[in-house]
Amino acid sequence: MRVASALRAKGGEEFAKPGSIVDVKFVKGQSLSLTASRLLALMILTAGGDAWEDRAHKMRKADIRRGHKGNERISDMLEELHRTLFAVDDKSWRGKKATMRFSLISSSREEVEEEPGAETGWIEWEFTPEARKLIRESETYAVLNRQAVLGFRSAYALKLYEVGALRLHRRQSTWKGDMMALRALLGIAPEVYKDFAQLRRKVLEKAKAEIDQLAHFKVEWREIRQGRTVTEIEFSFEPKDAPAQIATVDEINRHSSGRKARREDEVEGVEVKAFAQKVVAALTAKGKDEPSELKFPSGSLKYGEEALASIARSVGGGWDIDIIAAAYREQMGERLVKLKDAKLIASWTGFCESFLARRGRP
Repeated sequence: MRVASALRAKGGEEFAKPGSIVDVKFVKGQSLSLTASRLLALMILTAGGDAWEDRAHKMRKADIRRGHKGNERISDMLEELHRTLFAVDDKSWRGKKATMRFSLISSSREEVEEEPGAETGWIEWEFTPEARKLIRESETYAVLNRQAVLGFRSAYALKLYEVGALRLHRRQSTWKGDMMALRALLGIAPEVYKDFAQLRRKVLEKAKAEIDQLAHFKVEWREIRQGRTVTEIEFSFEPKDAPAQIATVDEINRHSSGRKARREDEVEGVEVKAFAQKVVAALTAKGKDEPSELKFPSGSLKYGEEALASIARSVGGGWDIDIIAAAYREQMGERLVKLKDAKLIASWTGFCESFLARRGRP
């Protein structure tokens, strides 16, 4: 809670989530949707270092809606949080091992009367005594990024992101468990993805792709088998190096549209395609043929590919185009040799935009 208070006082996008709350398991057959998981994260962010106190916390609806005009989804999210049960290992009154089941919020109030021209209303809630006890006694915490939390498109990816952020800087930055523990951790229902190959493809690979794109760390996993059957799985989490972290910050600050395409190294979308077509059309108008295979040159852009130089001059904010090119080569490394034509134009345009956003005008 001291860390949570310090991060809130500092401002910015980072906040602390108690490790005890990250590690709670879903009761068999229950899980939170992506939107409800985000709302819970925002509740913990808003409560900050006061989350353990027996009092109500407040948040504007506008901070939850993220551009949606209506508030009807907020009611659904609150009701989902109320009815979802979580479980932790505990002890009974006799000192025996036991499982405690509980909800995270005990009550909530949502303003339904809104005044024209005023703020879009507020919600308030109280954490349950069980949740407050876990928060108060937690000695570990995960530092999460608000923009990353809101950027995930999979509830499984968001949960694994929290687990990784909690374990990242430990001596052993791993999580290990059997299939039942994995399902309880991620909230995967028993009847869903019974075949591990399906679970790997639909859950693990998609979660890894999102985390590698939006988190400040990377995730890998190891499958432990008995014969041909996967019986256990071990996740390992590793911090990204500096260039990769810069790329992650750039990605988080970019619009979410086209993120899946960027993640899959595809063309970024209509806007970038239109820009690329405009550049090629301008070159053709000058009497030059459209390049059959456009690659990034190793020398100066001022005497190299005019299409790439034109993009840097247009969206690079006035920076020397060779300075931008040097930074681009350093970030892309060996991946650069595989990029050509439309994919190269999309990647180069995005980098020039992020270079300007990160450094400002010269």
